[in-house]
Amino acid sequence: MQIEYIVSGLAVGFLVGLTGVGGGSLMTPLLVFLFGFSPSTAVGTDLLFAAITKSGGVLVHHYNHRSVEWKVVGLLGLGSIPSAIGVLYILSQIGSQKEIATLITHTLGVALLFTAVALMFRNRLVKASLELDCHDTKGRFARWTNPMTIVTGIVLGVLVTLSSVGAGALGTVALFFLYPRLPTVKIVGTDLAHAIPLTAVAGFGHWLMGNVDFELLFSLLGGSLPGIYLGSHLSARIPEYILRPILATLLLVIGVKFVL
Repeated sequence: MQIEYIVSGLAVGFLVGLTGVGGGSLMTPLLVFLFGFSPSTAVGTDLLFAAITKSGGVLVHHYNHRSVEWKVVGLLGLGSIPSAIGVLYILSQIGSQKEIATLITHTLGVALLFTAVALMFRNRLVKASLELDCHDTKGRFARWTNPMTIVTGIVLGVLVTLSSVGAGALGTVALFFLYPRLPTVKIVGTDLAHAIPLTAVAGFGHWLMGNVDFELLFSLLGGSLPGIYLGSHLSARIPEYILRPILATLLLVIGVKFVL
């Protein structure tokens, strides 16, 4: 295992524990810009990295907090897993690695821009959803919740498979909007539970296409696990209103660089 990858895993794990933002938003750009990995390898490796690191969090949420809404997880998966498999099939049919890299790069940039916007306006979106829910006395909005959850899964499946970004910040914001009455801990637990099968399926597909570097994967894991532990313990001491704009601005700049 190479020390620079371990240190990178430590840094990203620390930021994930500190901010709660998915590692894909931070890890994949780091692998591409700092270490020069191809976008395909960065995305494929990060997907398996996410599937492994998120598993421990789901166990805690399920057994300690009972905070996973499995029905919602099922609805999201009903959309995300087929769309992930569909994207993997399309990628496997594209003969040119240059075309695949271009597609992944542009999708990664768009996903990072969406994530930055979601971070900036999350509170406003949640407030708007609560107001809509309060005024929806006839339950018209509620009737659309299940179909919209499946559609959300489809969108997340495409974005995550192509960019490894979206299962964290975007998924959480979507659940806040669709299920405004759910406590935050259940939103987080449900989003984590859905991210595991999605990133595992997408990561396995990238592995079959040769897009996973296992030496890199194990090095990142060696650093990220203690990093997440440290960041989680410090997160309560740093105000969210300071962290969120800084992180959103960083993702915005990186997203623009990928798109352009």
